[in-house]
Amino acid sequence: MRMLLLGGTSEARELAALLLGSDVQLVSSLAGRVARPRLPVGPCRIGGFGGVDGLREWLTSHRIQAVVDATHPFAEGMSANAVAACTAEGLPLLRLARPGWSDAPGSDQWHWVDDHAAAASSAAGLGRRPLLTVGRQHLDRFVGPLAGHRAVARVVDTPAIELPQSWLVVNDRGPYDLAGELETLGEHAVDVLVTKDSGGSYTWPKMEAAGQLGVPVVVVRRPGATDGVATVSDAGAAAQWVLSKQP
Repeated sequence: MRMLLLGGTSEARELAALLLGSDVQLVSSLAGRVARPRLPVGPCRIGGFGGVDGLREWLTSHRIQAVVDATHPFAEGMSANAVAACTAEGLPLLRLARPGWSDAPGSDQWHWVDDHAAAASSAAGLGRRPLLTVGRQHLDRFVGPLAGHRAVARVVDTPAIELPQSWLVVNDRGPYDLAGELETLGEHAVDVLVTKDSGGSYTWPKMEAAGQLGVPVVVVRRPGATDGVATVSDAGAAAQWVLSKQP
């Protein structure tokens, strides 16, 4: 069976490894937004498809028989395109999405907001030294509200936009541990943490560190789930789904 895995997450890499050596001919696809992405095992392509029409053409030309969407929980555009393309082509689609943090310890004390603009506004009133861990694509929403703050922007790649001179850019990538996150928050005198509900354990230590230090946390809620799309929360369940679709 020929399968497309929309990846870029640790769960996607785990799924590719689980299916390695099986009869599934898997191609992983990464968006290409990170300069040096962590690559999964097996064949991999990098870059967009050109919208729904481009994705449909790719699926047809490569004779794909099933698709697993294991993109980041906030990759709304790619997920929507996958639903539209698979529906049009009559292909089975599975969403592999790690559990969110809405029920995590301390989550009832966080400042939950619906988008990045609201996160910027909330952070501006909570502290003077925010740590922004929202990804470089969304930093433009914070520049205005936090222009007078001494923000710390932690990103994998240096942002393309001009940031306030008072900001500090820290190039880093996970996974992180609690000791390191406690050191980061202390070293930079962080007084508010801004993030999004990415979920999972990969970046959870920053939430735990903020809780231990009493640092307020602003969290952007996840987009709503797509109705009618089967969803699992771990790579093992996704692998079982894929193998069950084999002719």
